[in-house]
Amino acid sequence: MNHCSRKKVALLINLCQTFYEVNWKGPPHLSSAAKTLELLTYFSTTWPEIGLSQLCKMAKRDKATTYRHLQALEETGLIEQNPMTKQYRLGPATLQLAQTREATVPRKLGVQAPLFELSNATGETSHVTVLSGTIVYELASCDSPKHGTRAIIDIETFPLHATASGLCALAFGPEKLVEVALGNLHRFTTNTATTPQDLNAAIQSARSTGFGRANRSYEDEIQGLSAPVYDQTGHLAGAVSVASVAARYTPELEHIIQNELVVAARQISKNWGGTVPSNIEALWAKSLTTANVLETAS
Repeated sequence: MNHCSRKKVALLINLCQTFYEVNWKGPPHLSSAAKTLELLTYFSTTWPEIGLSQLCKMAKRDKATTYRHLQALEETGLIEQNPMTKQYRLGPATLQLAQTREATVPRKLGVQAPLFELSNATGETSHVTVLSGTIVYELASCDSPKHGTRAIIDIETFPLHATASGLCALAFGPEKLVEVALGNLHRFTTNTATTPQDLNAAIQSARSTGFGRANRSYEDEIQGLSAPVYDQTGHLAGAVSVASVAARYTPELEHIIQNELVVAARQISKNWGGTVPSNIEALWAKSLTTANVLETAS
């Protein structure tokens, strides 16, 4: 599967995950459908093919139930069985649905130019994530050719408590996300927030500045900054971020990144049919003015 196809599949999985999140505790007649669709979320570039026994372990279900759900997905073309390995993989119907999703809700198209400009202006790797349900997914990334050593975005979902994108979601997204994050404070580095107090401090920092900050909290060598983006609903839709190599991160570079993130966040929000809320604009204005004062004083 090529890179473009993987992105389309990721979009479909986003939709399925959202359906699952919304309907898991819904009426009984939706429960079976939600559980069936949830199986799609276990497929990824890391697990492109999964056998029945392994999927049972991952989903924590018995073999008979899992097999029944797989049959339903196979009948609709959402998954298929590799005739050589007998393992299951995403089916051709996923691409059709993902193409329809992108054609009707053109998320990826709306970030390409802003990401390119952001990477060129900062000299660092830029990327956009989307919030679906309680999960932050990668949508697109862009590397800058300025440096030989640069951050590589090689994950598909972003931990809420340990990444700049995740902290943006916690600070400006639905309140239920905080509860989800508190339930999984996994330590990635010595800087990862692993207590409710540390997580609250990181969230409050984002809420007071308008920027999510990951100070080597997911990877030791990476510093991340993130700004929220919005769509036509008026709610948080995701985040645009810059991932920098920590060794070359300076206050001057941070100021440049913050300025460029604001430009990119406004443009992406506009492309997605949204507008950055006035309270976020006020936070950015205050942060950038403070940075200018500090820079001038030094």
